[in-house]
Amino acid sequence: MHLVYFTHSLVSDWNHGNAHFLRGVIRALQARGHSVESFEPSNGWSLQNLLSDHGLPPTREFAAQFPDLSAKFYDPNYERFAGEPLDAVLDRADAVLVHEWNDPALVARLGRRRVARGEGRSSFKLLFHDTHHRAASAPKDMSRYDLAGYDGVLAFGRVIAEIYRRRRWHDRAWVWHEAADVTLFTPAPAPVEKERDLVWVGNWGDGERTAELGQFLLGPVRALNLNARVHGVRYPESAKEALRAAGCEYAGWLPNHRVPQAFSEARLTVHVPRGPYVKTLPGVPTIRPFEALACDLPLICSPWQDAEDLFAPGRDYLTAADGAEMTQQIRRVMDDDRLAANLAEHGRETILARHTCDHRAEELLAILNELDCGGL
Repeated sequence: MHLVYFTHSLVSDWNHGNAHFLRGVIRALQARGHSVESFEPSNGWSLQNLLSDHGLPPTREFAAQFPDLSAKFYDPNYERFAGEPLDAVLDRADAVLVHEWNDPALVARLGRRRVARGEGRSSFKLLFHDTHHRAASAPKDMSRYDLAGYDGVLAFGRVIAEIYRRRRWHDRAWVWHEAADVTLFTPAPAPVEKERDLVWVGNWGDGERTAELGQFLLGPVRALNLNARVHGVRYPESAKEALRAAGCEYAGWLPNHRVPQAFSEARLTVHVPRGPYVKTLPGVPTIRPFEALACDLPLICSPWQDAEDLFAPGRDYLTAADGAEMTQQIRRVMDDDRLAANLAEHGRETILARHTCDHRAEELLAILNELDCGGL
C-alpha cells in the first residue's frame, strides 16, 4: 500500500506533540512493507517557531535520528507539492490521511479530489485524523472543515468520534488513540544514575492548566523540596518565575527523541492534563502517559477519567485527587522502591500489550481493509 499523509509537521515537535505519534505510526507502517509519503506546509507555525528559536541544527538532528522518515514540503498556495502538482501525488496513493492541523482550504480540496475520482482505478481512500480537543472546545473552528468527500474520521478518543457523528460533521468515525513508539521509548539498556527526583515534559499551553500545574506539580515540588526539572515551550515569564519560586529548573524545549534519556535520569513523573481533557474529553489521554509508561517511569496522575479502560489505575500509575494527595503519592513512590518498581513494570507491560505504534498501525490497516482500500 502507498499512503500519503498530510501533517502539520513531521520535522518539528515544537509545541506539536502530534508529531510524536505521526512519526511512530509512519515508521510502524513502513516496517510492515508499506510506503508512506509525508507532506507538510513550508510555512507551518511549529517549524517556523523551531527555526526562530534554535536555527537549523534541530532539523539536521531530526534527519540523523530518523533516517527512515522524509518530510516533503508544499507551498502556501497549494500549487506545488515537493515540486509536483497535487494530482501527481494523489495518482500513486491508495490512501490519504489528513491531520486536523491542516488548512481547511487544503482539507476541502482533497475532499473534492476524492469525489471526482470516485471508485475507479485512480481512486484513493481519504481519512481525516483528529488528535486535539477543538472538536469539544472550539466546535465553530472545526465546523469549517468540509469533510463531505471523506471516507471517515480517525478520532483519538470515543467522545471525539461521537462529536463528529452528533454534529453531523461525518457519520463514520473510528476511535484511533495515540500510542508510544517503543523503538524510542524504552527503558535504558543499562542502569542510569538518577540525577533528579522528578522530570516533567510539557508545554505551558494557553492557560489551560495554569492552576493545575501549581497544585499538582509546583506545590508538591516545593513541599517535598524535590530536585525537579521542567521541559517545554511557550512559558511566559510569570510561569518561569513560578518554577523558580518552587525550586524547579526550567530547561526549555527538548526534542522528543531525547525525552527517553530525560525519563531515565528521573525517579518519577506526573501527568497533569489540560482543562478541556478533564472536563469534556473523558477517556482521552495525551501521548505523554503512553511514553512515560513505555520507559518504565513511575507515573502519578492528577484527576482524569479513564472512561475507555486504556489503563489499570493503581497498578499502571497512581492517582491524586488534589495537591496534598499528589504530595503524599510522590513521597510514597520515593520512599518505597518496590512500589516504584511494580508501577514501572506494570505500566510498561500495559503499553507493550495494547498501546504501541505497532498496535495503531494494525488498527489503521484494519480500517482501510474495512473500506476495501487497494494495495492491502
